[in-house]
Amino acid sequence: MRVGAERPHGDDAAVPCSQLDRAHLIATVGRLHDRIRDRFPTAHLLVVVAELRTLAERHAANSERIRKPAWRLRVLSVTLLVAGIGLLAWLFLASRVERPATWDWTDTLQQLEAALSMLFFLGAGGVYVASLELRSKRRRCLQALHELRALAHIVDLHQLTKDPDRALHPGGDTEASPERTLTPFQLARYLDYCSEMLSLVGKVAALYAQDFPDPQAVDAVDDIEDLTTGLSRKIWQKIAILSNHPSPGPA
Repeated sequence: MRVGAERPHGDDAAVPCSQLDRAHLIATVGRLHDRIRDRFPTAHLLVVVAELRTLAERHAANSERIRKPAWRLRVLSVTLLVAGIGLLAWLFLASRVERPATWDWTDTLQQLEAALSMLFFLGAGGVYVASLELRSKRRRCLQALHELRALAHIVDLHQLTKDPDRALHPGGDTEASPERTLTPFQLARYLDYCSEMLSLVGKVAALYAQDFPDPQAVDAVDDIEDLTTGLSRKIWQKIAILSNHPSPGPA
């Protein structure tokens, strides 16, 4: 740290600069849950953010497990490869042993063919077992990201009927119109909470790209980031409309 620079304080002191911190991310989701609970204790958005907190805790642990190597599969793969190398060594030594008088090249070719066939199957088995770890981790990662993608759409669903124009100019509703009880100030806070939830969904997804840099997993994480960014952009368009018509906050 250079001389005269300000030292980090508070929560910022615990945030690493090189990677996402699981504990800090979960704590951030928890604080958002408390803020929504205090502001909108009866809103269904509170149920959604509670689900987000549960998913953040589960996916933080899941991404940590995916990062760890599957030692059983790796040991089995190495065992098969070592068996193949041992077979090659045995073939080389057997070819140097004194042959009986009736030995001919046909016997040599048959022995070589059998050894190469066994070597091929052992090597293929080792490669297949080695690929099981990658495929298993990729499948678990994509399943988790699919769950987060669905949650992002649920968050977007909650803000669809939150029309800033109707909050600024009430009246003219029909029988099928959704109930609108939020003031412009409350609506701005509601939309801001939805935007924060979408951002946190993207950050939870980013844990998998951080711990499992598989190209397919990284592409899926990027898709979720693009999705949440696009949905959040729509929300901030509504917030901008409300910002252009300031209204007093709650008493």
